Amino acid sequence: MRYGTYLVPAAVVLTLGSLACKPPKTAEQIKQETQAAFNEGVQAFKDGKARETNPYVNDKENPHKMQGWYDGWDKAKADKDAADKAAADKAAADKAAADAKAAADRAAAEEAARKAAEAEKAAAFKAAAAKVLVNIHFDYDKSEIKEKDRAILQGIADFMKAYPAAKVEIEGHCDERGTNEYNLALGNKRAAAALAYLKTLGVDEARFTTISYGKEKPLCTEAKEACWSQNRRGEFKLK
Repeated sequence: MRYGTYLVPAAVVLTLGSLACKPPKTAEQIKQETQAAFNEGVQAFKDGKARETNPYVNDKENPHKMQGWYDGWDKAKADKDAADKAAADKAAADKAAADAKAAADRAAAEEAARKAAEAEKAAAFKAAAAKVLVNIHFDYDKSEIKEKDRAILQGIADFMKAYPAAKVEIEGHCDERGTNEYNLALGNKRAAAALAYLKTLGVDEARFTTISYGKEKPLCTEAKEACWSQNRRGEFKLK
């Protein structure tokens, strides 16, 4: 009985002995535990858990687990932030590209419409010119405007007023009879007569030029009046 106060239960002795003799963790064990805690932190972030929920924050014996968990959570958040930013940047770039393409498409459509309108306007201009810019004719050795040709000149005047940018060259032509010098002079008189008449119809003479070809450009080459009458003419050409 005199030894009873010193007796310690065998289980307690064994427990205390095992605690006192517990070997330190190896570097490999710490590495594995840190990695496991890291993975848990990653999963915790994915599960929507806050950073403050680190289960190892009070584990004083294993600070590497606490840090590993934090590192995993932080890494998962950084990866998500980077992915979100990349997605936002891509969406912004895609939108900018789509906007640029839409703007380019609109510009192309507007340009096509403008060109189509210009082509239509040009076609209408040429059609109107072809309709009214027809030849007038003169009597032999004369430069006076014939009564029947006044309507043609009126049509030309109306055309010039409808198209203020139009400019016309008036050509004077003659038949083959007479010298070159004489016919060049006569051709000038015929072109000038047409211009003078157009001026009386209210068209600015600055929009016309005149030239004489004399007998150099006959429309018909037979030596008879039917041909000569065609060659004694005034022609109107767009410039």
